Amino acid sequence: MNARDEILSRIRRALTAAPPATAAPATAAPAGAVSGAALVGAGAAGSGDVIALLADRLVDYKANVRHCPAGSVGSVVGELLAGATAVATPPDIPADWLSAWTGTVLRDGAPEPLTVARLDAPGVAALTGCAVAIAETGTLILDTGPVQGRRVLTLVPDHHICVVPASRVVAGVPAGFAALPDPSRPITLVSGPSATSDIELDRVEGVHGPRRLDVVIVVDAQ
Repeated sequence: MNARDEILSRIRRALTAAPPATAAPATAAPAGAVSGAALVGAGAAGSGDVIALLADRLVDYKANVRHCPAGSVGSVVGELLAGATAVATPPDIPADWLSAWTGTVLRDGAPEPLTVARLDAPGVAALTGCAVAIAETGTLILDTGPVQGRRVLTLVPDHHICVVPASRVVAGVPAGFAALPDPSRPITLVSGPSATSDIELDRVEGVHGPRRLDVVIVVDAQ
């Protein structure tokens, strides 16, 4: 018997001798608590509980979340862009999203694609929408579709503002991917600002993408 067989034999003997597993006693959730697991497959897209769970997950990931009616998107975006020198956008960005911004607007592809160097310049922020948002995981899915533009727009600038209509917020991962209009498109999954940790678990933000993520949830948008 070689070493591998000996190790596997000991594991089998240990498993055979182990007592049957018993389920841990269930604990009641606090009144009013929102369970992510309970929402999967059950929460209606855009419902209050689903939106609340998304916001909770995003805040836990160090993102900033704002709620506003459709008519106030421009003013909220203007506040979030305070301190920016320019904002990079897809070519089809809605005009009202920039109604309160008086600075420079860099429209990708109008007339030419923005270069990485231009997007990486100090003070440049990005403003996009998203295809769908998943409450359970606090994830925004961008699929290069309408109001999202190329992936480079949201991967290079240090600050990303994402406007999310309430109707595009779904409960779980299966519903999120089912809601994508074309699964063959290249997708970007965003769960909070870009962050990583070294061997001592010191968190460092902005290494692989935006250091700051602002999510504007439009509560009465379809």
